[in-house]
Amino acid sequence: MKLNLDLTVDILTNFIKEETEKIGFENVVLGLSGGIDSALSAALAAKALGGDRVYAYCMPYKLSSKESLEDAIKVANAFKLNFEVIEITPMVDPYIDMNPDMSKLRMGNVMARQRMICLFDMSAKVAGLVLGTSNKTELLLGYGTWYGDLASALNPIGDLYKTQVWELSEYLGIPESVIVKQPTADLWVGQTDEQELGFTYRQADELLYKMVDERVRTSELIEEGFASDFVNNVYERIRRNQFKRRTTVIAKVSQRTIGRDFRYCRDWGY
Repeated sequence: MKLNLDLTVDILTNFIKEETEKIGFENVVLGLSGGIDSALSAALAAKALGGDRVYAYCMPYKLSSKESLEDAIKVANAFKLNFEVIEITPMVDPYIDMNPDMSKLRMGNVMARQRMICLFDMSAKVAGLVLGTSNKTELLLGYGTWYGDLASALNPIGDLYKTQVWELSEYLGIPESVIVKQPTADLWVGQTDEQELGFTYRQADELLYKMVDERVRTSELIEEGFASDFVNNVYERIRRNQFKRRTTVIAKVSQRTIGRDFRYCRDWGY
């Protein structure tokens, strides 16, 4: 699972530059949360395009920690990004107040989707593509909000496991406080990703790499020493969240149906 760091940076920066410019865009925009995933996407974009062509937005809710904002500012300064804070509380709270029985899950989804509304609006304002910040571990486990933080025009880190995100972040000089802190969506005080998932990212990555990249069968994984409950839990999460990793399923009535027979991302005709 160890990366060839020079080669990976070359691949990902060329990806950002090529995918942005080939359809006529100059800039990219992204949500800069103060976490490591958005920090890595921002660092790669700055290296690909220059920081002056990267527009980063920190979008805190009233329960977000001040450390997250401080870390977002550190990243923006380190890579000389355009940076702005957009407070989402006045947009989110009226809807939450209308639904007093709203669960934490629903509240988190509302916040994530509100942030994406802001981000796509800024995309139109500065003529920039929205850059994704979800890593491979999150995408496989479905640990994200559909049409919220999982939404983007292009995602440079979607094929990197969380363990590899840490490795590449150190290599690119992302501020240490961002690298060493507990991963969190920062939706409420004290929340951490690993507490919600019930296992650590390093445990998940070891299993996911064997399960997905090496195609090791479930029975063989258990023989290798992985706990059967853990294997089955992760397997079920991947299966259950497949819908988040693909375009909307469209009923087929024509010769070439989008997503089935017409499988172009967005470069058809180029």
